[in-house]
Amino acid sequence: VQLVQSGAELRNPGASVKVSCKASGYTFTSYYIDWVRQAPGQGLEWMGRIDPEDGGTKYAQKFQGRVTFTADTSTSTAYVELSSLRSEDTAVYYCNAWGTNYWGQGTQVTVSS
Repeated sequence: VQLVQSGAELRNPGASVKVSCKASGYTFTSYYIDWVRQAPGQGLEWMGRIDPEDGGTKYAQKFQGRVTFTADTSTSTAYVELSSLRSEDTAVYYCNAWGTNYWGQGTQVTVSS
């Protein structure tokens, strides 16, 4: 089983970023995909989850209106898009198959002018 994420991103404040998480080795629709992030010196912060089977989403209130989760079952890939980026969004972003130990390797997103 693998969750492989896209590479590091550098964005200016106000821009958007989209991170991918490609699953292999299991049936993609069997597990929700959670997205969490970890800012420098901080703990893990849950952003929300998507059900790849029907595209249903649940967002943490903090990110409502600024984050979008999608899933492409044809490629077994989940995506998180975060808009209106600010410096506080600088973090490592992770995907996780909910309820399992299947984690992506993390994607560094840096927001800086």
